[in-house]
Amino acid sequence: MTADRLPRDPVSPAHRGVPGGSASAAHAISRARLPNAAHTSLPWRVHEFTGDFRVEDVWALPTPGRPGDFPLLVRKFFAEDDSRDGSRAARALWAIRWKLGKLLGWDSPDAGLGSRVPTLRDRLPADLRDAPPGQDLDGHPFSPLYLLGDEFAAEIANRTMHGVLHLGWVPDQAGGYRGQMAVLVKPNGALGAFYMAAIKPFRHLIVYPALIRQVEQAWRASGNPADNSDNQDD
Repeated sequence: MTADRLPRDPVSPAHRGVPGGSASAAHAISRARLPNAAHTSLPWRVHEFTGDFRVEDVWALPTPGRPGDFPLLVRKFFAEDDSRDGSRAARALWAIRWKLGKLLGWDSPDAGLGSRVPTLRDRLPADLRDAPPGQDLDGHPFSPLYLLGDEFAAEIANRTMHGVLHLGWVPDQAGGYRGQMAVLVKPNGALGAFYMAAIKPFRHLIVYPALIRQVEQAWRASGNPADNSDNQDD
């Protein structure tokens, strides 16, 4: 599948950039959350091996670009850049999460990939197993699965869940393209179900908005000529 075969996205123009004002920025980010159908209705290869996972979140990414820009999005999404203005609340939440995980053993080696759950690489169709895994994610809790011209997937597992991060490159109504992020999860029993329900408001109100702002800042800093969001009206 290539990006030019995907249907035009009806909501993309609203996500061509997040305006600078705090109120308008918060409103734009709230609109960046998409219905699950924005992911499930497209013919992504990830559907072929995640039938027992549920779609937890789908977000539009303010990364307007051209057909061949998807690899740049993957690099920028995982790039470490201390110059980005992240949310203090989001950083604090992550710090608390990792401390809790260490205390309760959620992230111990026997709770992760190849121990508690087998890696999804074992489920990949032959052509995806032969495809490049993509971005080197050293320093990140994710393990890459595959990278295509318009699609990337990585997995993570701990004591609470087995998850998949999916990035896609979708056409928009303006004739360009933008990124789309989906999170798929398979909770681990009652603990996992409780954990996912408990963190849901924090994900939607703090963690993902901060992540989307950081991705947008990195995209703009890349000097992508297709990103004309600075010229968009608030």
